[in-house]
Amino acid sequence: MIDITNKKPIIWTISGSDCSGGAGIAADIKTGHGLGVEVCHLITANTVQNSQQLLSVNAVSVEILQQQAAILIDDKPPSVIKIGLVANVEQVLWLAKLLEQYKQLMPNLISVYDPVGQASVGGSFNALTLQQLTPLLQQVDVITPNLMEAKSLAKLTDETDVEVLAKRIFKDFAINSIIVKGGHSLADENYSTDYCYHQLNQLNGKQDNQEKTQTAISYQLSAKRVESHYSHGGGCSFATALSAFFAQGYLVRDAFTLAKAFISQGLQASEHISQSFGHQYYGAFMQPHWSHASSILASSFPYVNDELSRQYHNLSSFNALNLAGKKLGLYPVIDSLYWLKRLLPLGLEIIQLRVKNLSEDELERVIFEAVELAKDYGTRLFINDYWQLAIKHGAYGVHIGQEDLQDADLTAIQQSGMRLGISTHGCYEFLLAQQLQPSYLAIGAIYPTKTKDMTGQIQGVDNLRQVLALRPENMLQQIPVVAIGGINLARAAEVVATGVESIAVVTAITEADTSYGISPEQAVTKLQAIVLSSNDFSIA
Repeated sequence: MIDITNKKPIIWTISGSDCSGGAGIAADIKTGHGLGVEVCHLITANTVQNSQQLLSVNAVSVEILQQQAAILIDDKPPSVIKIGLVANVEQVLWLAKLLEQYKQLMPNLISVYDPVGQASVGGSFNALTLQQLTPLLQQVDVITPNLMEAKSLAKLTDETDVEVLAKRIFKDFAINSIIVKGGHSLADENYSTDYCYHQLNQLNGKQDNQEKTQTAISYQLSAKRVESHYSHGGGCSFATALSAFFAQGYLVRDAFTLAKAFISQGLQASEHISQSFGHQYYGAFMQPHWSHASSILASSFPYVNDELSRQYHNLSSFNALNLAGKKLGLYPVIDSLYWLKRLLPLGLEIIQLRVKNLSEDELERVIFEAVELAKDYGTRLFINDYWQLAIKHGAYGVHIGQEDLQDADLTAIQQSGMRLGISTHGCYEFLLAQQLQPSYLAIGAIYPTKTKDMTGQIQGVDNLRQVLALRPENMLQQIPVVAIGGINLARAAEVVATGVESIAVVTAITEADTSYGISPEQAVTKLQAIVLSSNDFSIA
């Protein structure tokens, strides 16, 4: 029986029809359906083309497009509108007005524009000038040009630095997120690097986990180039994949990462066919035959090529937790020496001390006493954030959050011999942190939590499973993963069932008496039993 109550997110694609089925609306529909979203389509033009040439573009009147939009908006309102081929000035003005009106009705609506100008097989889709396109550019939230398109938009035809191009596009049009695709760049013959320049907190009201003082951030993703003659429609598929992930609630950095992986997997799937046919045949982009992000193979995910990964590229891996085949188990996060003294005798493998709002002298005293207390037990004590004091007083390990990772001296931490844990929120941060080879990785928030506002970054168990699949297949190389955020006695078993090695909890222990009518010690026993009840396996 079909569950009609489980509605899929809806995206609209407003683009041209490629009669060969490789690009445009056809690619959008195949991509959207493959990624688990419903796709409504408004055709801007009927093109006469195949995978080798473009003969003509026949625009559809704005009157028909307006009628289609008007009849759809009440029945199937979109969470994302993806725009591709815009055939003439009339369509530009109509789209600009449409987006302006719809954003007043639906403040969370996201618009993605793939600026289709030149066909990949040669020929021009339109003769629009940049000035004529400006009304539309001023309304879109995300734009996905290739290098040549970015140069045109930035009016810098000789510039090859994608950061310069993206910042100029933002300056001229105030587009929140500019993603410059790297497939046409010749800067690296072995890798294709996509660049995203993103205005923080400006898309769909969602919060990125960065310093509040930052206004913009950049993301770079690199993937090995694939020699394929099946790239026709790849740009359409990338923009639609990005739109599908936005519709499913992903933040910009994670939607960007998943879309890049989607394209890589499609190209990898077509590589052997392309080699068989040779240069004489150019096929349409081959989308993988799967549904939802969870089916993207780990091998298709890109390398996070940012400043942090470049800075520590040659840093050796951090010391392992030396679990000797045991599971990491329950991971309490506590905020005082009182709770540390109460939990240390319970035989836990790991505890984190997270203290805040203390004077410098008081902070150092608490960390010193905590380290000394832990020496009498076999529990691994991690200090949250204060890595200098953790090094000074010989702590077992330090846990660094994403907001503090840029300012931490990872070389000093590694050379001290301390273990390192890193917080992550989604696939982009997980990939980056994994590249740094810490002692363990934490991912959250799995559920909404009382201790921290994680709006826009709630992962859920499905995303947790997806992220766990990004670890190397070789078990000996896997880094233990800790799930954190809103986990309690009622939810613990569901989280553990994903295969995570540990669950971190705060109020499930400290508020056990009021929440469950049991002592904190009894809560620890129950939670530990849940974590250790799953199949055990050895991790370094």
